[in-house]
Amino acid sequence: MKTSPLYPQSFFARTLWMVLLAVLFSKALTLIYLMLNEDVLVDQQYSHGAALTLRAYWASPEAERPAIAQAAGLQRVHESEVPLGEKHWPYSEIFSEQMRAELGADTRVRIRAKNPPSLWVYAPSLGPDWIRVPLYPHPLRGQRVWNLVAWFLGIGLLSTGAAWIFVSQLSAPLKRLVIAARLFGQGRSVRLPVDVDTASEMAEVYRAFNQMADDVEQAGRERELMLAGVSHDLRTPLTRLRLSLEFLDTDSELTADMVRDIEDMNAILDQFLAFIRDGSDEPMENCDLNELITAVVAPYNHQGHDIRVCLEQIPSLPLRRVSIKRLLVNLLENALRYGGEGIEVAASVMREGPTPHVMISVLDRGEGLDPEDLQRIFNPFIRGDQARGGQGAGLGLAIVRRIAAQHGGKVELHNRAGGGLEARVQLPMAAPHR
Repeated sequence: MKTSPLYPQSFFARTLWMVLLAVLFSKALTLIYLMLNEDVLVDQQYSHGAALTLRAYWASPEAERPAIAQAAGLQRVHESEVPLGEKHWPYSEIFSEQMRAELGADTRVRIRAKNPPSLWVYAPSLGPDWIRVPLYPHPLRGQRVWNLVAWFLGIGLLSTGAAWIFVSQLSAPLKRLVIAARLFGQGRSVRLPVDVDTASEMAEVYRAFNQMADDVEQAGRERELMLAGVSHDLRTPLTRLRLSLEFLDTDSELTADMVRDIEDMNAILDQFLAFIRDGSDEPMENCDLNELITAVVAPYNHQGHDIRVCLEQIPSLPLRRVSIKRLLVNLLENALRYGGEGIEVAASVMREGPTPHVMISVLDRGEGLDPEDLQRIFNPFIRGDQARGGQGAGLGLAIVRRIAAQHGGKVELHNRAGGGLEARVQLPMAAPHR
């Protein structure tokens, strides 16, 4: 939808425009209300005329008062004959205030809307008696009150609508920015669109965010290129060293130690390359998670490890197959390296909470971790050396967390009762929004 060139392009101008529009509409509604309820003004004029008539009646000579009373329909009555007044807001107040303003503050007024409609006035400043003034049937109609209520409701709804439009104009771009920032923090490539509908202030913020995203991604690409180059260049001399050692005395313990060191260095380089190739370019596909877990665990059991598998029925999930396998391998390697025997892998559907998700648990019976390291150990190049050894580059759990985040999930570590560690990976049942 193309925006009109007259539509303001800044929040300040849009807010001013909406406020002016609301004021204009309120003025128009006020004018319409006064036009539809001119009888309120008529009542004010009628009460003013009644006050003039009473003043003229009491100011006339006694002999002329009967003629004035007959012409105007006035009747002198005793207070005992005056009925109790009725309340017809705001019209009772109109008559009472008008009479007090014109005939004196001590003036008393009573109004009856039926049998027949009349106005009784006692003005001590004019005369000693009550005077009954006839009312025509038009005043004191109940629908006037409803017209007034409708007017107030109309003004309130108009103000509420204007405020809602203003808040939505302000909050929608901010919500879009919050969502984009969260997605970018999860490692996804996000850009905010800047078009003719975007307010000028938010357009500047969006451009700054997009520029920041470009800079961060460019720095990430340069870092990945550097790490990939270093890893690739180191593999060549390591391979030559390995070949050279093959020609040495293989029975030598020193030679065996050197071979193990080279293998460890190759494993570290593999971790570097896996961390660089985070799998974000791998397409999502519907996979059988139980089948993936079984395929990953089977080679370890064939090698003599006793890994128990407890799997519930799980529907097909949108996953990156290779990335999920890498996640499971890293968790199992950690469990085998630091947990020894008694390793278990479980998967189940958790339906508690706002959205159902799949829980993958890898459990071991090792020494566990210091509670302060349960979160810190997910950072790259950080290892729980004090509790679980010091091998590797410290990228395994960082890779696991990145893969889980790419699937819209998360990973947590918990110390088990009786010793050991449990790694819990939560994956959503639906594909994450891009």
